Amino acid sequence: MAPESDKTPTAEISLGTSAQTESPKENTATKTSFSVPTLGEGVHYIFGTGRRKKAVARVRIRPGTGKILINKRDIESFFVHEKDRTAAVSPLQTTGMTNSLDVWVNVRGGGSTGQADAVKLGLARAIAKAIPDAEHTLRDSNLMTRDARIKERKKYGQRGARRRFQFSKR
Repeated sequence: MAPESDKTPTAEISLGTSAQTESPKENTATKTSFSVPTLGEGVHYIFGTGRRKKAVARVRIRPGTGKILINKRDIESFFVHEKDRTAAVSPLQTTGMTNSLDVWVNVRGGGSTGQADAVKLGLARAIAKAIPDAEHTLRDSNLMTRDARIKERKKYGQRGARRRFQFSKR
């Protein structure tokens, strides 16, 4: 018998994507389940960093009850618009772990939409690091890709990045 201490304990988390057919021959009841490793002694969090425009989000996750704190505030009080809340928690909803992970986020810079997208990328990266099986699901949902669009710089001889000074013929 192998000693029990060599195995890392895991918590089973299932994703509710079951597709059943009516045919008795084809039993394609598939249930995707991700196994989250329980954090051992000395390991407290799993980290992920997300960026969007000027916003930078540092995300920490660990198995828990689904509590989300952003800059020590509840997500409803931090993101006042529903679209920002939805974007920030979309990696949790995609993997089906809204009630399985506790999330702590420190975010700085940018505006509310940039911060929400930075939280989304950081959370997706942290989940992918914690559960390598979930990375394919997150990548298919386009949550692991950084949005590289940033503000274009102002050019000399112009009023802005593309706007020119007013032209006067006479």
